[in-house]
Amino acid sequence: MTPAELASVVLAAAHAVFEQRGLDRAALPASTVVERPRNPEHGDYASTLALQLSKKVGVPPRELATALADELGRAPGVKSVEIAGPGFLNIRLDAAAAGQLARVIVETGAEYGRSDRLAGEKINLEFVSANPTGPVHIGGVRWAAVGDALSRLLRATGADVGTEYYFNDAGSQIDRFARSLLAAAKGEPAPEDGYGGAYIAEIASEVQARRPEVRSLDDDAAQEVFRVEGVALMFDEIRTSLRDFGVEFDTYFNEKDLHDRGELDLALNRLRQQGHLYESEGATWLRTTDFGDDKDRVLRKSNGEWTYFAADCAYYLDKRERGFERVVIMLGADHHGYIGRMKAMSACFGDDPERNLEILIGQLVNLLRDGAPMRMSKRAGTVITLEDLVDAIGVDASRYALARYSSDSPIDIDIELWTRATRDNPVYYVQYVAARTAGVARNAAEVGLVPGDADAFRPELLDHEKENELLKALAQFPAVVATAAELREPHRVARYLEESVAASYHRFYDNCRVLPLGDEEITDLHRARLWLNNATRTVIANGLYLLGVSAPERM
Repeated sequence: MTPAELASVVLAAAHAVFEQRGLDRAALPASTVVERPRNPEHGDYASTLALQLSKKVGVPPRELATALADELGRAPGVKSVEIAGPGFLNIRLDAAAAGQLARVIVETGAEYGRSDRLAGEKINLEFVSANPTGPVHIGGVRWAAVGDALSRLLRATGADVGTEYYFNDAGSQIDRFARSLLAAAKGEPAPEDGYGGAYIAEIASEVQARRPEVRSLDDDAAQEVFRVEGVALMFDEIRTSLRDFGVEFDTYFNEKDLHDRGELDLALNRLRQQGHLYESEGATWLRTTDFGDDKDRVLRKSNGEWTYFAADCAYYLDKRERGFERVVIMLGADHHGYIGRMKAMSACFGDDPERNLEILIGQLVNLLRDGAPMRMSKRAGTVITLEDLVDAIGVDASRYALARYSSDSPIDIDIELWTRATRDNPVYYVQYVAARTAGVARNAAEVGLVPGDADAFRPELLDHEKENELLKALAQFPAVVATAAELREPHRVARYLEESVAASYHRFYDNCRVLPLGDEEITDLHRARLWLNNATRTVIANGLYLLGVSAPERM
C-alpha cells in the first residue's frame, strides 16, 4: 500500500465516521496526507486528521480519533491503529499491505515518484547565465547542477517549465572582451580592465583563422570583428561545456535581441503607463522605492544610454508576455542586493512579486586539493571552471556534489573524497546500490530466479524488520520529490537517497538473502525479495535521474 493509497483509506474512514455520527461532511477535506512518524516504533504512518477536523465539527480530538481508529482498524491492510497525544493516529500496516509497495514501484517504473502537485503552473527557470566573456566558472557550475535538477523536479511534479540561459551580449563587458582579443592578436598585454587567461589567446587565434582579413583592418574595425566572432565562439564553447555536463536549455536568450527589437522602449512605456517613471537631471528613473527598494533606479542615462537594469526590466516583461506566470531566477552570492530592486520592478509592472517572481541565491563553492582551495585555472587564469571540476572528479560526482547541499550554504568539494571508491564518497555510496541491485537481478536470472507474475507475488512474506525498513524508505520517495520541488531544494533528494534508501538497502542486503545458496530450492520468499531489490533499483535510478546523475549497472 502506498502512502497515497493509505491516505485515501484514512479519508474513507473519516467519511464513514461522519455519516455514522451525523456530522457535516462538508467539513471533510478533498484529500489528506499520512506521514512517517519520527520514531519508527510508533508505527508505519501517522495522521493528524482528527486534530484538523475537531474544531470544525465540535468534537474533542481524542474522541474523534477514537472513532476514526475503530473504523480504520477494520480496513483491509491495516494491522492496528493507536491514538497518541491529543489525537494523533499511529497506523501499522500488515506485511501484505506494506509489501505490495514493491510491486507498485516496479510496475510504475520511471513514473514512480512523479505527481501532479504543481500541475497548472507555468514556470520560467533561468540559471547559469554567465557572461560570454569567459568559460563557465565554478559558481555558475553550481547553478548548472542545481538548476537542471530543479527543472527535472518541477517537471516531475507536473509544472510546465521552460529553462532559459540569458547571454549578456550587449554592454561594456563585451567591449572589454573584444579589446582583450584584439590585444592578444597583436601580442600586447590585456587592457587594464580587460580579460586574461589562455582562453583569450585561443579565441583570438581562432578568430584570425576564421577571418584572416582582420589583420589588415584598423583597430576599430578589427575590434568589431573580434567582438562578433569572439562572442559567437564563446557562446559555442559555453553551450558545448554545459551540454557535456548534461545541461540543455530550452531557450538561449540574447540580451542584444532586446535592444534590436525595441523591447527596452516597450518596457519603458509599460512602466510609464503604470505611473512609476519620472525624469530627473536628464535621466529616466523608475520609482522602485514605492515598493521597498532602498533607492530609485535609472533606466536611461542623461546621454541616452540604457542601463543594465533597463534590460532586466525588458527581459522580465518579455518572459511574462510569453505566458510564464512565475519567473524564477538563480543568481550568485554577489547578487543578494539585487533581490529588492527586482521585486520592486515586478511590482512596478503591476505584478505580485511574491507570486510572479522568485529569486534564488547560491553561495560560493571551493574546490579543494590536498586540503587547500584551488585558486587558479590553467586555462582561465583567474577562476576555477566547469572543465577544471569535471577533469578533477567527473560529471556524475560534480553534479551530485553540487546538488547535495542547500544552495544557500557555501560548500567545499574535496577532490580526494569525491574520487574515492569508498562508502564515505556520497555519490559512490548511492551509485554502488544502483550497481548492486542490478547485479543481484543479473545473478538471479543466471540461477533461474525471476520475479514471476505479479499475481503470484507474495508480499506478506516480506515481514523481516529490515525488509519493512526498506519498504518504508521507498514509500517516502514521492513525498520527497514533491517537497524538494515546492521548496526548490534538490539536495533533499540526494540526502534521501543516501540516508534512507542506500542505508536501508545495505542493511536489507546484509540480513535478508535474495539469492538461493548452492542447490537451495528457489522459494516464494526469494522471489518476493527480488521484487524488493528491483523496486530499490527503480527508486535509486529515478532519484539519480532527477539529479542528472547516472545509475550504473556495474561499478
